[in-house]
Amino acid sequence: MSMYVCGPTVYDVPHLGHGRFTLVFDVLRRYLEFRGLEVRYVSNITDIDDHIITRASEEGRSEAEVAGEYEVVWWQAMDALGVKRPTEAPHATAFVEDMVGLIGALVDRGVAYETSDGVYLSVDRIEGYGLLARQSLESLRSGARVELGEEKRSPLDFVLWKKARPGEPTWASPWGAGRPGWHTECVVMSLDLLGEGFDLHGGGMDLAFPHHENERAQAVGLGRAFARHWVHNGWVMVEGEKMSKSLGNFTSLTDLLERADARAYRLLVLRAHYRSPIEVTPATVDQAEGALARLDDLARRFDLPAPPAGVTAEGAGDAGADAAAVASFVGHMDDDLDTPGALAEIFELARRAHQAAEAGDLDEGRRRALTVAVLCNALGLELGGSEPGLDVETTALVAERDGARASGSYDRADAIRRELEAKGWVVEDSAEGTRLHRRPGS
Repeated sequence: MSMYVCGPTVYDVPHLGHGRFTLVFDVLRRYLEFRGLEVRYVSNITDIDDHIITRASEEGRSEAEVAGEYEVVWWQAMDALGVKRPTEAPHATAFVEDMVGLIGALVDRGVAYETSDGVYLSVDRIEGYGLLARQSLESLRSGARVELGEEKRSPLDFVLWKKARPGEPTWASPWGAGRPGWHTECVVMSLDLLGEGFDLHGGGMDLAFPHHENERAQAVGLGRAFARHWVHNGWVMVEGEKMSKSLGNFTSLTDLLERADARAYRLLVLRAHYRSPIEVTPATVDQAEGALARLDDLARRFDLPAPPAGVTAEGAGDAGADAAAVASFVGHMDDDLDTPGALAEIFELARRAHQAAEAGDLDEGRRRALTVAVLCNALGLELGGSEPGLDVETTALVAERDGARASGSYDRADAIRRELEAKGWVVEDSAEGTRLHRRPGS
């Protein structure tokens, strides 16, 4: 199985949309592996771009220094999210020579042409242009216009090679010194690393047009088979408002990771279908952390081990998972990656595991709990282990609260709950008494 997912342009810290697309495709990759497929996953690093050049100029640094700094930040954020590293993470600057070759081939075929400022692809020569935009070429053309002074033959034609401008990094080419356009890098790297007719190309919904359409157009113009399937994830919304610290919203992915359990963002992404928008606010992240705490509590109650590496759906029974539950999970995930349905199955299993244990059937409870662990692992959702021992003061409060509940002093029990929560504990009631675990980030 071959996957290409458009990666970041490294000129700033990653935003929440970056976090969502990496999690969506990490989950897809992990699920394909859970189904027993070997996945070759390529995701690029754009290390030369207008944004990088602008930032470098403003800060008096080289483009390589800017890109290098923010690539480190990118991988730190991905590691914090639990995103598996790509099989390969090619850098655009390492493929410029191949990009020049591709552009030259397009010019030779009469599909691209040179102007005074660069080389452009003629979209009129591309059969089916507009496929990913779900619009015809005529419809797209009617909404576009050429600025005065432009030499493009059509307003939809896009740049393949930008001729040198003062102060910008350049590479040699038959059309003079310059640098490649953004739309050219991914088509070159995907075809070079995955070959023609690779299985899947993905990214955020905002990339479908024009970026992915223009990648596809270049492959079509060369007569080369490109991606067989396309997957695009939905938007990240923040209550219809611009993300702002003054509003108490998360301003970036790194901001969220500093303020919340990284696993909560994965859970929040899983709770929505990948093509649907998601709301990322302090309230929705808190809700996800609460749901995550319930899964962590299950892991502690049954002292669940991490599932063995490489567990597949076919071999899940060997890890203690229930075959019928695994089949139901697979049914949801095979239905256009229905993670909300799969997650609902997991939480129902968790509820039934507690229910069985409280009824005295510890073996059945543990079997259901082990199934939860296996399925969460398939989604990249790591469950928490046991809490460290409680201090004397907290232990005394727990004992007092249990006594108050037993004697019917519920006002006092509620007051102790609030006191414990103020200290950073999540408080849960069970047949065995009060159970505590730390709220993530406390």
